[in-house]
Amino acid sequence: MIKVGIVGASGYTGLELIKMLLAHPGFELVYLATTTGDEMIEKIHPSLQGVVTMPVEKADASSVAKSCELVFLSLPHQASMGFVRQLTGYGTKIVDLSADYRLELDTYEKHYCAHEDAEHLSSAVYGLIEYYREKIKSASLVAGPGCYPTATLLGILPFIPYIDTNAPLFVDAKSGVSGAGKKLSETTHFVTVNDNIFAYNPLKHRHAPEIAEKIQKIHGAVMNVNFVPHLIPMTRGELISVYATLKEDIDPLEILKKHYANDRFVRIREKPVDTKSTAGTHFCDIYAAKQGNGLFVNSAIDNLLRGASSQALAAANLMCGYDEGMGIPVIAYVP
Repeated sequence: MIKVGIVGASGYTGLELIKMLLAHPGFELVYLATTTGDEMIEKIHPSLQGVVTMPVEKADASSVAKSCELVFLSLPHQASMGFVRQLTGYGTKIVDLSADYRLELDTYEKHYCAHEDAEHLSSAVYGLIEYYREKIKSASLVAGPGCYPTATLLGILPFIPYIDTNAPLFVDAKSGVSGAGKKLSETTHFVTVNDNIFAYNPLKHRHAPEIAEKIQKIHGAVMNVNFVPHLIPMTRGELISVYATLKEDIDPLEILKKHYANDRFVRIREKPVDTKSTAGTHFCDIYAAKQGNGLFVNSAIDNLLRGASSQALAAANLMCGYDEGMGIPVIAYVP
């Protein structure tokens, strides 16, 4: 058994990691921490009462290194980089769920803040499993993708060779409220969200440059990504609709089936996808269709799992020599 810990255990993604790790046959959960500490995990997450009793410590890099062979950092951006900088000196394997190691330095500092650990950016492997699987196996630091980029990239990347990359790419994204995290705000207030839907940060959201950067890295194509996220009145789930211009005639579903033939957690659907069928799972469901030279790509994921925690666990499995799917949830919350 490999001893693992979670720094940032109080949030939604931390809770999802706890639930998966408690049942994982190859990992032993031995360490939980937050930036404040001094509570029991069942007090922070009452749903865990009667399931697990563990103290939640105040996060400390040396304690992490003494206790864990691998750690998940489930922290906001900027909070992770300090821990990574310290932990790399101990040789602890790290899966970071924040944005701190996802992007090139210039892109990160333009859209987030000054980076405090630029020296380790080049050693971080982007955790989009289907495209970086082999690199993840030998990585010591994996940067988990954002939920919006995960669903968008899995949907559109197979089509980049067939689309006009000089034409703008339009991404219509809709996410459940859990994607905003536990911190309360006017935007996520029940009165605001209930019976409502609205766009936020249209064309300015910082996941747009992440999508554009990875398209360029994987396919060498520089694209204008027009990204518009929406908040919808449900707890979890994410639905992405991507619109692009084809430069040649293709069968979209055949492209997808061939591209993901060996990827068991990507399911190609024969009709538009829905969020319920992926809720509670690691699956990404994708559908695509065309009309003339117009391409429509439709993908759905669980934003907390495939968009964060289960993708992090799959990366950890690969880093530790386990099967990618070990302990990964596959049964949807249906009905």
